[in-house]
Amino acid sequence: MSFLTPTTSLLLAAAYFLGSIPFGLILAKLLAGSDIRKSGSGNIGATNVARVAGPAAGILTLVLDAAKGASAVWLAGRVSEQSSTVMTLAAVAALIGHCFPIWLKFKGGKGVATALGVFLMLAPLAALGALFVFIVVGVAWRYVSLGSVSAAAAMPLLMYFLWAPGHAPPLAVDFGTLFASALVIVKHDANLQRLVDGTESKFSFGKSRGDAA
Repeated sequence: MSFLTPTTSLLLAAAYFLGSIPFGLILAKLLAGSDIRKSGSGNIGATNVARVAGPAAGILTLVLDAAKGASAVWLAGRVSEQSSTVMTLAAVAALIGHCFPIWLKFKGGKGVATALGVFLMLAPLAALGALFVFIVVGVAWRYVSLGSVSAAAAMPLLMYFLWAPGHAPPLAVDFGTLFASALVIVKHDANLQRLVDGTESKFSFGKSRGDAA
């Protein structure tokens, strides 16, 4: 299936709009009655939702943000007969939708949970490896942002070795993974600067400035 067909274009548009659903904003409004963009760090991701609206809301945001990414890739796989190129393009489109949603003037989240969802569909073992890196770094240093950036940085290497036994991923998957990893890292530029300055907030369920998801 050529990735330049009208069908693929519709798939990518659908993936973008799936990714752009601001679950964090919706849940914080429903459960805490507040605009998450004006509370805590101002980010619509799971970490800030947990700080502002509580752990349950944060976990639900994480699950839904991951699910929308996974759904976009699943849909692309069904329509394209499991084309890794089309599925990777849908993964990138969903991630872009989360980070730059049209509904919020292109000011979205940082893509961590959505990236987890898309990679769970593309390469479950690699995604679980990245999740392991996130947990180890996050628990050891208590910086969600550091765990997120570490997992994103490790993802291309994990994808290369864990795509399929004895097989490297197609080039489209390699480049898509590099783009997704770079996007997540770039979206954490402010967190990285605070880490360098020693002012990044460690994770807790109280209100705080730093945020990653």
